[in-house]
Amino acid sequence: MSDHESGEQSQHPHGAHGAHGRVPTPGERWAAFKRSPFLPALVLVFILAAAAGLFAGSYTYSMANPTPHHVPTAVVGTPDAAHGKAFLGGMEKALNASLEVRRYDSVAAARRDVEEQKVFAIVEVGGGEDKKVTMDVSGASGASVAQVLAETAPKVGERVGVPVLVKDIKPLQEGDPRGLAIFYISLAAVIIGFVGAIQLSVHARGLNPAERIAFTAMYALLGAFVIAAVVDWWLGAVRLPFVESWLILALTMFASGMVFTMFNTLFGRWAMLPTWGLMVLLGNPSSGGAVSWPLLPSVLGHIGQWLPPGASVNAQHTAVYFGGHQHAFPFLVLGGWALVSSAVFWVWRHRHPGGRGVGAAHAA
Repeated sequence: MSDHESGEQSQHPHGAHGAHGRVPTPGERWAAFKRSPFLPALVLVFILAAAAGLFAGSYTYSMANPTPHHVPTAVVGTPDAAHGKAFLGGMEKALNASLEVRRYDSVAAARRDVEEQKVFAIVEVGGGEDKKVTMDVSGASGASVAQVLAETAPKVGERVGVPVLVKDIKPLQEGDPRGLAIFYISLAAVIIGFVGAIQLSVHARGLNPAERIAFTAMYALLGAFVIAAVVDWWLGAVRLPFVESWLILALTMFASGMVFTMFNTLFGRWAMLPTWGLMVLLGNPSSGGAVSWPLLPSVLGHIGQWLPPGASVNAQHTAVYFGGHQHAFPFLVLGGWALVSSAVFWVWRHRHPGGRGVGAAHAA
């Protein structure tokens, strides 16, 4: 070994690595860990575990044991008669005082409000010698509510000694006996809506703001058309008013996509957290699609109507089963979310991790 080599070894006793061979301090280890991919991966491990629990908990809380909280019910005939009082009192007791009785002068007037979705059932109390009660339920207004009422009324009638006849005056379509098809197509529009926006952020990161909005609208229109076509034309599960249902699904998908885009602008790579929380953990269980709003916990029943999944189910449900009685409210909710999300994205578009010629962090 030459004197030059031995001299270098004497100056670097830890070998050729020099300073790199020393033991890093705790501060240096932490700084290196923060720069590595292991920190976000570890954070995601805990986030995904929490999300799994919250996902299961939110659906179980809202759907596992549906209980009536507020069931508007029309009453016609002679409810003040003894048998009418006995039956209505028995129903109140059986349903834990959740029956909201509204008196009507005629069955025709009550049926108009069934079409307007203001009441879920009609109780007709016979007078004179006719000591029976007829309960008209509306499966299309809410299958779960109709089922609860239809199961409870005969038991109450037997208990109080009043004959009860139950009829479904607005049944669900044969291909959708549990009324879940509308929930599923709305769920598909919501999830594909924000998943599409995620994919645009990953695979079409160079899109400029106007182009991103345009392509979100394009996949919303095409995706909604395919959803409606598969469910109606191919499977024949539900007969849809095709154009109206298609546009409702498209507006739902666009609003969902723009909600993610808004959060991607505000929170960068963590945009999936508020999107998933708003749309899936809170929005879908409270939408009234799987369990009708009167059977949901009261807070969820009110919140759900103001979120895109609930507005989508509401608009679609009315379009399919109550044509001619459509309400503006769900469209205002969907349009409001789409407009606000698009406006926030546009105003702060310089923060979005995309666009050509923009050096930014990775999208979610």
